[in-house]
Formats: sequence, structure tokens, C-alpha cells
Amino acid sequence: MLCELMVSHPDFRRLDDVEGIVIDLRYVGADNFVGRDLYGALDCRWLHAEAATALKKSVDILRANHPDYKLVVLDALRPHRIQEMLWRHLEGTSLRAYIADPARGSIHSFGMAVDVTVLDEAGKELDMGTAFDALVEKSHPKQEAQFLADGSLTQEQFDNRQILRQAMFGGGFRGINSEWWHFNFGDPDVVRQTYLRID
Repeated sequence: MLCELMVSHPDFRRLDDVEGIVIDLRYVGADNFVGRDLYGALDCRWLHAEAATALKKSVDILRANHPDYKLVVLDALRPHRIQEMLWRHLEGTSLRAYIADPARGSIHSFGMAVDVTVLDEAGKELDMGTAFDALVEKSHPKQEAQFLADGSLTQEQFDNRQILRQAMFGGGFRGINSEWWHFNFGDPDVVRQTYLRID
């Protein structure tokens, strides 16, 4: 289904309806690894209703443990056509390992993935050791213990990632090995096979 037609679809929920989050979609504007606005006039402030409910649970867990902190959503629904643009942008580079092959499909395109970070009481992003969309090994959750041991990550940066992960895992999301900011909801294989992809 085209993104432009999904506004009335019962399976999807606007991010604006998820109380307690901050919305700062980074593919609206140039603050992303491509360096330009990818969404333009597309309305990408959506999640599948199941993921939106889980996100609210994560918000509540973060608030219970850190009352002055907030989750900020950096990306949510990403139409398949945008995924294809990201794939083309990295053609011929080793960085394609960070992008789901459009032939397989990104979980973002089903509204079942979010990219998030945490804001402190002053509205400043917690230091996670790298920026969002930093396509480098230091972004890899799988290697955090090693990076902490060799000094590539500070204890504060390591702990900040744990704060984010505690909230997201508590809501039922799962992380991936290569991006501290990315979380899927549901089994990716089941999502790809049975959920509606947004183009």
C-alpha cells in the first residue's frame, strides 16, 4: 500500500498519539547519513498499532526508572521506496551491511521498527558514544563490552545505551547487532511474511 493512502488504515497509529515521546524524524531534513531530506512531503509519523502500543510501554518504563528522561523517535515507518533510495545511495560500498536489502524488506517499511534515543532533563540527547546513523563498528551493541574494556566507549556511554535498551526491551522490542538505536517489534520473518508493507 502506498504511504499516501494509509491515513485511514486501521492497523496503523500516528506517532502523535503516543503520549510521552518526542518526534524528531531524521529523514525529514539533512541530519542523516545521506545528508538530505528523503521524506519530503511524505507523512512518516506512523507505526503499526502493535508497535505503537509497545512503544508506549517503553515510555512508561523509562519514566518509571528515569522520570526526567524522554524517548525521542528518530525514525519509524519508512516507506519501501525510501529503503530502495538508501540501498542505492550505498551501492558499491561495504556500508550496505547496515541497510536491509529492499529485496528482503526493512521492518521499518511495515511500521514494526523504530530508531530511538533518550533525552535528558534538559532536552539534550544522552551520549551514546556515536551519533544516530553512524555506520561504524562503535555503533554495534554486539561489541560494547569490548569497546568499554578498550576505552572506545566510556562507562557513561555504555550505561546510557543500557538505559535505552532497558526501556525498549521492557516494551517488547528487540535490538540488532549493528545499531544501538534500532529496535524491531515482533519476529522479523513473521512481519515480512504476514504484515502489510508500506510503499
